[in-house]
Amino acid sequence: MKTPKLLDGRLKLRHLVLLDALLRQGTVVGAAAALHVTQPVVTRGLHELEEILGVTLFDRGPRGITPTVYGAAFGEHARAVLAQLNEAGRHLVELAQAERGTVVVGTHLAGTNVLLPRAITAMKRRRPNLTVIVREAAPEPLLVELAAGRVDMIVGRLTAPSDERLERRKLYDEAVHLVVRATHPLAGREVEPAELGEYPWIMPGAETALRRELEQFFARHEIALPVNRVETTSFLIVRELLLENDFIAALPSLITVDDTRLARLPIKLDQVGHSVGLTLPSRTLSPSAEAFIDCLTEIASEMDSRN
Repeated sequence: MKTPKLLDGRLKLRHLVLLDALLRQGTVVGAAAALHVTQPVVTRGLHELEEILGVTLFDRGPRGITPTVYGAAFGEHARAVLAQLNEAGRHLVELAQAERGTVVVGTHLAGTNVLLPRAITAMKRRRPNLTVIVREAAPEPLLVELAAGRVDMIVGRLTAPSDERLERRKLYDEAVHLVVRATHPLAGREVEPAELGEYPWIMPGAETALRRELEQFFARHEIALPVNRVETTSFLIVRELLLENDFIAALPSLITVDDTRLARLPIKLDQVGHSVGLTLPSRTLSPSAEAFIDCLTEIASEMDSRN
């Protein structure tokens, strides 16, 4: 195929926005709702983009649309362009307003309870007019948001090395412990692994690395995956469930270190532990984001000795 001419005036920014919406929503109906336009507008825009590129971007099916290899590949470039434009607009505002700006931080369970609140506190003392937006989600959706420029950085567990698209910067290592409420029947005594299967569990989502490690832990000790379980990565929900019930949960050590209402079970989670750090995009970050990274780094250094 010939190299498509993308700078001849036919390709518009609306085409890139449309492609991003289709990739995120997975249906024409969903993309139309997200963009507040009609379905024919979305369909026409997709046909225009496919004609400009000379390839089919999506396979149509009864349950929605699936990106082809061309749609997935061009979608990465489209999101990179949109991310750079979003960053350019925010950068201009920060330059014009000096101490004002916004940093958007994505996070999952590791880092949410101690590191982020303390870093935000430190940032607000230094730059009170800077807005910090925290978005909590599972790792994979956050990576999509990071690639699209809707999130500046991700704070949480590091599960892969840096590559050409993402920089992963370790802040500290953290152990994981089995945790129950202080009045739990297993608290304050020796516990055999087989006893763990007799109680309900709070499990991280199936898409997380910690979930896979727990499943391996169960397998090594010949414990069936708990049928009576709740799956969530929200610490607020985990804590309340632990305090009110006989649940067991696997939590990062810093989350429970100062909470006397919770108790750690004396069972070693061999091969379960992680590094907490930053996942950063390859694009240039705003001054606000860089300032927040400095706060995270300082707070993490203070916390590391307590872990």
